[in-house]
Amino acid sequence: MAARRMTLVFDLDGTLVDSVYQHVVAWHHALLEAGIELSIWRIHRRIGMSGGLFTRALLRETGREFDPELLERLRHAHAEAYNRLSGDVQPLPGAVALLARLTAIGCPWGIATSGRMETAAPVIAKLGVPEGVPIITRDMVAHAKPDPDLFLAAIDRLGVEPGEVYVVGDSVWDLLAARRAGTLGIGLLSGGYGTEELERAGAYRVYDDPAMLLAHLDELGVREG
Repeated sequence: MAARRMTLVFDLDGTLVDSVYQHVVAWHHALLEAGIELSIWRIHRRIGMSGGLFTRALLRETGREFDPELLERLRHAHAEAYNRLSGDVQPLPGAVALLARLTAIGCPWGIATSGRMETAAPVIAKLGVPEGVPIITRDMVAHAKPDPDLFLAAIDRLGVEPGEVYVVGDSVWDLLAARRAGTLGIGLLSGGYGTEELERAGAYRVYDDPAMLLAHLDELGVREG
C-alpha cells in the first residue's frame, strides 16, 4: 500500500507572518477608543480567536455588556488600526522558503486564518502564494477558532481527509481547532506561546519558527514524490 502524502494547512498571524504584536497593539487602541482599559498581556492571550469571540471574551473580563453595535465598532477600529501598522509586518524567518519548498516538491498546502480578508490580504501578498492555493479567511466560515470550521474548509478545498493533514499554528486556539478538525497539530513558538502550552493544547511537534520547521520536514514524513 502506498504511503499517504501529508498536507499542511497553516495559520497566518504568528505562524507565517510576524504580526501578532501588531494585532495586540491594534486591539489595544480599538479598546481604548471605546473607553475600555485592558492590559496588553490579556489581549495577547486571546490572539488567534475570531474577532467576534475575541471581543466577547475581553468584554466578559471587563464586565461590559455584549452590545452588538459595540462589537462591530471594535472590529472596525481594530481593522483600521492594524492596517495602519501592517506595512511593518514581514514574513517570519523561513516562511517564504518553506512554502516555496512545499510547492516545489508537490506537497499540497493552504492557509486558514481567523483574520478577515481586509486585514489578511496585504500580508498574504508578501508570502508569494501561488495561484490556486486555498486561502480561507473568517469571512468564509460560520465560526472561527477555536471551532474547526476554518481548517475544515481548507481541508475540503484541498480535497483530502483530516487524517492526512498537519495544521501548523502558533496559538493554543489553533491547536484546539486542529484537534477538533481531526488533524495533527504542529506548534510554532513564533506567536509567543510556550512549548508546554502548545503541547497541552495538542501539538504533536513544536518548532521555533517556519525556518526550523523547514529544516525538520523529514520528521513529519513530508518529502518529494
